[in-house]
Amino acid sequence: MKKLTATLTLLAGAAALTFAATAQAEPDGEAIYNQACMACHMTGAAGAPIKGDEAAWSERLEQGMDTLYAHSIDGIGAMPPKGGHMNLSDEEVKAAVDFMLEPVL
Repeated sequence: MKKLTATLTLLAGAAALTFAATAQAEPDGEAIYNQACMACHMTGAAGAPIKGDEAAWSERLEQGMDTLYAHSIDGIGAMPPKGGHMNLSDEEVKAAVDFMLEPVL
């Protein structure tokens, strides 16, 4: 009986851990933008395309989302990798890019 109880407890713990891992919320693109991207992408500093500026984003969008994500993660021109916030995951950077592009898509 003790063996069965221990096995059930172990399975229940594993199931809870699996659920917790899959139930995590998606990264908050707006919060990440406000914290890490807004300083340049609101002002156009160093040539950064401004959020909502269709003309500034149109040529970039023609390159495709994978290229935009890669440039955001790896850096391009004056923009350092991940906008200088190396603590961000690739998924968080992508969420910020998605938020930034919402007004022009």
